[in-house]
Order: sequence, then structure tokens, then C-alpha cells
Amino acid sequence: MKGFILRKGETAYSCLSGAFSAIQPAVTEHNWLITDYENVPELLEPYSGNQGREAFFWVPGERLDEIVHQQNFPWYWGVLSGFKREISLQGVLSHGLPYADGYDGFWKNPVSIQHPLAELEIVAWDSALTLLISRDEAIAQAFRNAYPRSEDLETYNLGEPESEEWRKIWEEAELYYGDGAKGE
Repeated sequence: MKGFILRKGETAYSCLSGAFSAIQPAVTEHNWLITDYENVPELLEPYSGNQGREAFFWVPGERLDEIVHQQNFPWYWGVLSGFKREISLQGVLSHGLPYADGYDGFWKNPVSIQHPLAELEIVAWDSALTLLISRDEAIAQAFRNAYPRSEDLETYNLGEPESEEWRKIWEEAELYYGDGAKGE
């Protein structure tokens, strides 16, 4: 299992067409569950579904690749989980749906994919970064080769949270979002 975080050197971090191109044919070889999303291409609408109150998209890889290249703009949030073709939607939905906002597992080692049946996971995280985690290290490496400024996620997770860089990130987030603990 290998993961990378892309948060430097790009003008936009969650435009997924570049990532999709980098890891082909992995995109088209899988079916994709898209969950916890915001600001996604409208062409996904025919592939929507619900599990209780949780919405999702279930899209064949070829179609998802076409959509992402036709409507290439930053996704605000979203977890894209890739599954082998023989895994049914019913099997996928028998487990909890992956989420991005509030999931702290991205920031813990060892790196893992949220859905137990998924082969890879691409995460648009608040338009600020993209994560790629794959059981196939060659797919992860293809992403890394396309984005040389991406960082190994496990190495990133070892970083000192009190570093100057982290302090700056949190200060910017507090200025933008306010301090949720105070109810702002």
C-alpha cells in the first residue's frame, strides 16, 4: 500500500484529469464509487444513488474518465474509490461509505484505503490537496512521477505538527473558517 499527497506546485489541487491521465489504465479498469462530494461534474448525475441519507455515484471507469476530461475543474471534496469490475455495487454498499471531511485516517500511519474492497482511492480534500492511495504501488508511483512535488503520505504523516509550516496552515484555516470551538 502506498500513498501520496499533492499540495505543492500546482495552480489547482483537485482538478482530477491530470491524475487520471497519470494513472491510466487504472481509471478505466475499475468501477468507481464517489462519496462525500461537493462541486463535482454535472455529467455524473445519471450515475447517482443513495444509501439512506448518504448520496453516492457509481460510475464505470471509462465513463468517469470521459466526464473528468470533459468537465475539468477543481472538486471541493470527494472520495473516489476504485473497485475491480467483478465487485458488485451491492457488495460495495454492504460496507460504510468513505468520506473526506473529518476523516482522520488519512493522517495516520500506516496509510490505508477506507473501503475494504477498494483497490485505490483518490481524495479531493477541500480543494487544497489531492491524496492518492493504492494497493498497487506502481499506480501510486505513476502518480508520483506525474507530480514530482507530491510527497509520500507516510513520510508526510511523520512531520512534526508544531512545525512552522503546520502553524501557518492552521492560522490560515482559522482566519478563513473561524474557530469552530467558539461557534463562529
